[in-house]
Amino acid sequence: MPVELLYALLRNPASTGAVLPSSQRLANAMASAAVGADAVIELGAGTGPVTEALLRKLPGVPLIAVELQPTLVRRLRARFPAADVRQASAKQVVDGLMALPGQVVLVSSLPFRSLPKDVVTETVDSICRFLGHNDERKLVQFTYQPRAPFAAPRHLRWQRRAVVWRNTPPAGIWELQADR
Repeated sequence: MPVELLYALLRNPASTGAVLPSSQRLANAMASAAVGADAVIELGAGTGPVTEALLRKLPGVPLIAVELQPTLVRRLRARFPAADVRQASAKQVVDGLMALPGQVVLVSSLPFRSLPKDVVTETVDSICRFLGHNDERKLVQFTYQPRAPFAAPRHLRWQRRAVVWRNTPPAGIWELQADR
């Protein structure tokens, strides 16, 4: 476990949500689900395994990596100078990028089941508004549970795309987008 992740977990366990970083297999599967995007917004970048996979699999695609914890933000900025790393809440960044054109993919490692209820509510509302703004947008989210990460409004639909068995613990990859 990277020391930064351990410190983040000890300081704020509810917002960290993971004892281990995402495996390379999970990170690659998440990044593969974003192929074809005009821009990517990574929510909950943590120590950067998904960030690294996104930069490798989507060269030249603008990447905004969002992380709340200052120690992790400093590490991400040092490791990934090609990414626009922002220390802010997912809601703040997503709301501020509502007018972003083209096919924008949100790639999220946010721990929805461990975050405080009010944070979950405002973040989910923001994400769903963002997705509803343009039918080309989607959210790629992983979860350790066998069900969708959160309830979606009627105009959006969850679909499980993959299960990464070689991750600790195994993780399902889900996509949320406009019901077509």
